[in-house]
Amino acid sequence: MISSADIRLPSVLGNNMVLQQQSTVKLWGWSSPAEKIFITTSWNNKTDSVVATRDANWQIAIQTPAAGGPYSITFRGSNQIILENVLIGEVWVCSGQSNMEMNGGWGLKDIKAALPTSYNKNIRFFYIPKTTSDYPQDDCKGSWEICDSNTVKAFSAAGYFFGKKLNKDLNVPIGLINSNWGGTAAEVWTPAEVVYNNDSLKTAAAKLVPAQWWPYKPGAAFNAMISPITNYSIAGAIWYQGENNTNTASTYSQLLTAMIDAWRKKWDKEFPFYYVQIAPYHYGNKNIGALLQEAQTKSMQHQRVGMVVITDLVDDVNNVHPQNKHDVGYRLANWALAETYHKPGIIYKSPVFKAMDVQKGKAIISFENVKSGLQSKSGAITELYIAGSDKIFYPAKAKIDHDKLIVWSKPVPNPIAVRYAFGNTAIGNLFSKEGLPVTAFRTDRWDVDTSAVKP
Repeated sequence: MISSADIRLPSVLGNNMVLQQQSTVKLWGWSSPAEKIFITTSWNNKTDSVVATRDANWQIAIQTPAAGGPYSITFRGSNQIILENVLIGEVWVCSGQSNMEMNGGWGLKDIKAALPTSYNKNIRFFYIPKTTSDYPQDDCKGSWEICDSNTVKAFSAAGYFFGKKLNKDLNVPIGLINSNWGGTAAEVWTPAEVVYNNDSLKTAAAKLVPAQWWPYKPGAAFNAMISPITNYSIAGAIWYQGENNTNTASTYSQLLTAMIDAWRKKWDKEFPFYYVQIAPYHYGNKNIGALLQEAQTKSMQHQRVGMVVITDLVDDVNNVHPQNKHDVGYRLANWALAETYHKPGIIYKSPVFKAMDVQKGKAIISFENVKSGLQSKSGAITELYIAGSDKIFYPAKAKIDHDKLIVWSKPVPNPIAVRYAFGNTAIGNLFSKEGLPVTAFRTDRWDVDTSAVKP
């Protein structure tokens, strides 16, 4: 006797979803083995068909039009499923730890202020609940929701403001997939084999400290919260994470870029990946936050990535969760608008250290991403230090020369190294004239004190 099974779809294929525009997207699911399934898309009234494998799986690729909708998709076999209110637009994954997870339930003023005008039928949310697995999964819990004053409260605030700006500036529907977990290290979001097959990453992962509130095993969140959506076509990903990797900062750049490559391999697409540099915070060991920031800056050398600097958005260095998520989301959106969607005239890159030259006892620092010059927002430049061959750093004076910084100090007649905003809680006041903060940097590669901070 042969029993039949109904057509079933993964949760990410559902009513209210957004499909990536002008792309070859996958539709997939399960049914009886060898069952023929007919799929009709309302934007072109075209019917395609696919036959399920002996393993009861089926998958088909279809072409999507330019942004628009709403549309419907009909699946017919032994049963019929009709997906309604489907939009075509741009789809982004929003992932990381608690600073990406933060939502209206955290009492964020930005979200509270946005509630009265938050309804937008062209922004859709898909929230993946916290789940782990020892093996990659092909489905997850979740459903697509329309953005309104109720659904926005439970969604990533940084992700929402990112999507809101994209929707406004691109005038296309935006789909946001929320997959994050406070406290998680990046290893948890990286396929386990990527970590375990690399001696440096494996050693660093062994230093992760188990906690009651989040997983620590490599791959645990990837398997359950990323793997199930890798068939779903996306435009790119945004990421806010790093605080729980500060004790292994020396391998973080290698880990992050390996994670990005692994995600891209699973999606079979070299999509853009934009991330937020961690904010200044009073960590328990000296300089570990600064070293993690440095690793994140180094990761910008990877292809198709970008980093948002938020040192000016911190209200309390004793709180690892800065409250301003509006500007974080907008700065991420500016990266996407400029780099992914090629919108002209957007200032989105923070100045980054380029080179140091020493002339007549003064260090001349040059930067990348300085179009109109540098400025101090509050008098003398702060968090600036200079050292000679004795490796003792002294507070430095500085003068801005358009796009360069001239740095000196009387106790250091022959400077060798300069550090700016390099420290766990350091917040500098040096900006581009367009208003973006200069990225923290050091010109040396000397050993850094990471001893415990005395109470």
